[in-house]
Amino acid sequence: MLLLDTHVVLWLALEPARISRRAKSAIEAARNDGEGLAISDITLLEITSLHLKGRIQLHAGLEAFLSEVESRFIVLPISSRVCVRSVTLPANYPQDPADRIVGAIALVEGLTLLTADDGIRRSKVVTTLW
Repeated sequence: MLLLDTHVVLWLALEPARISRRAKSAIEAARNDGEGLAISDITLLEITSLHLKGRIQLHAGLEAFLSEVESRFIVLPISSRVCVRSVTLPANYPQDPADRIVGAIALVEGLTLLTADDGIRRSKVVTTLW
């Protein structure tokens, strides 16, 4: 199973050309192998926030879009272990709370994070693929 960062979920739905070939191959392999693709539940909140701020335009209504996302991905919760891990990540990991939750989920669940985020990738705290 792969964990997708919020922007990857949005790019899959709205701008698939932005996804790297390597990431597309990994997504396809995870789908074909039956492993599945996961997101953090905070991704749903981030999408909501981006929509309300006008930073993304959705072709469907917000709730319909979020329901579609929920149906296509395994939604992983913010558990107590994830909360503790998110606040103990090293200083070189991005400080954005959502990034820290996503990274902590990757670590707690032992998943590779699919992300184009340079700060996350450079930190080398979590295993990433792009």
